[in-house]
Amino acid sequence: MADDREHIKGLTHLGNKETRYIFDYDPSLLETFENPNPHRDTFVKFNCPEFTSLCPITGQPDFATIYISYVPDRLMVESKSLKLYLFSFRNHGGFHEDCVNKIADDLIRLLDPKYLEVWGKFTPRGGISIDPYVNYGKKGTKWEAIAEDRLAHHDMYPEKVDNR
Repeated sequence: MADDREHIKGLTHLGNKETRYIFDYDPSLLETFENPNPHRDTFVKFNCPEFTSLCPITGQPDFATIYISYVPDRLMVESKSLKLYLFSFRNHGGFHEDCVNKIADDLIRLLDPKYLEVWGKFTPRGGISIDPYVNYGKKGTKWEAIAEDRLAHHDMYPEKVDNR
């Protein structure tokens, strides 16, 4: 068993019974572990339906589902640390587009993934919903072209939205 868990050494949030929730944006909460299957491309998707941040102008809360998908290279993000990181946006004043880009930038910096995309589906305020999407493909790899193609065709056939 110890050999199977070698790739997750150093994680501090997972299994911790005294979890502290940070209410101000803090990318240092993110933790990684070694990809146990680096020989295979794996598309990992997180659905985060309870994301909140604050409008930087009015201070009103904004609610969203954040979808994070990535193809890891050497490192993977630990899901509890991702949950705590996303929770840290609770009192962060940022426009929807900025929050999505900040999440992407932090994860790219942390993981150096082959591919990553972040899609925020924010609930409407004032009768308008905003759904920013950003992606990244590692330069010089097939994932760079895949990112360009996915961005060019993103949301060409939007799904029916009936939950907001």
